[in-house]
Amino acid sequence: MTPVQILNQAQIANLPWEERPAGSSETIWRYSKNPVIPRDLIPSSNSIFNSAVVPFKSEFAGVFRCDDRSRLMLLHRGFSPDGLNWELDPEPLSFECDDPEIAEFVYGYDPRVVWIEDRYYVTWCNSYHGPTIGVAWTKDFETFHQLENAFLPFNRNGVLFPRKINGNFAMLSRPSDSGHTPFGDIFYSESPDLTFWGKHRHVIAPVADSWQATKIGGGPAPIETSEGWLLIYHGVLTSCNGFVYSASVALLDLEKPWKVIARAKPYLISPQTLYECVGDVPNVVFPCAALCDAETGRLAIYYGAADTVTGLAFAYVDELVEFARKNSL
Repeated sequence: MTPVQILNQAQIANLPWEERPAGSSETIWRYSKNPVIPRDLIPSSNSIFNSAVVPFKSEFAGVFRCDDRSRLMLLHRGFSPDGLNWELDPEPLSFECDDPEIAEFVYGYDPRVVWIEDRYYVTWCNSYHGPTIGVAWTKDFETFHQLENAFLPFNRNGVLFPRKINGNFAMLSRPSDSGHTPFGDIFYSESPDLTFWGKHRHVIAPVADSWQATKIGGGPAPIETSEGWLLIYHGVLTSCNGFVYSASVALLDLEKPWKVIARAKPYLISPQTLYECVGDVPNVVFPCAALCDAETGRLAIYYGAADTVTGLAFAYVDELVEFARKNSL
């Protein structure tokens, strides 16, 4: 296989990392000390999961979903020297916003964070007459500037690409409903200014009789490689005991990301450990962030486990690309 080049990514010399266990053939393997973030890292939290992490000033920062003990879904910022030991601000994140129509915070959950050009952009599931995609930016993780919501309700899983495509900002999303959504495809959209969105294109749909039969949704920001955009995404099946969330990978065309190059048929990670199978919402693996070291191709993947805690897993970019190609639908 031709070596996979990772494009427009910096080296992360202090990327959190643990070697694949001896004797393991898994393409994605879990951190031995999971969960990396417990449910009660701050006094007010019931659970901390489905959160986003990025490199920041030679260390790491992130935006975290913290459901409090009244079960309000809130966003908190956090910092870490090594991506393993985290300190979260006990106060919920607040946004500066010029428009009171969208400034009122009702709930926020499942954030993603990505660096584009000169700042970090945050997307999350925001409330505006139902779930939609909130958008904000920050340069310092101190002040967060809220922009227009990206789409009409109902929508979830808004994932920005880490660079402009065709001169426009680009986002994946999953149109949904006001409840737990027993359906859902991934769509692609573009915007010249993060206010007006269009050029909507269908990307991928659920696959009948599989781990991704009910609905799917984007995970971390796609990773640009010489083979295409590497997309880690989640899929859901409806079992006799409810939803089961697993995750796998797809490769998308670099300039037309709605064109699928390859898409793995099997899942790569599914709920199998106690902390993934037991919690407030059992049987959930939900990736939201991936730290990528361009020099080694190593990936550190942060994922929500059972809607309760945050797990960490590891992989190599070239192995994920190869998995998508060799096991493509």
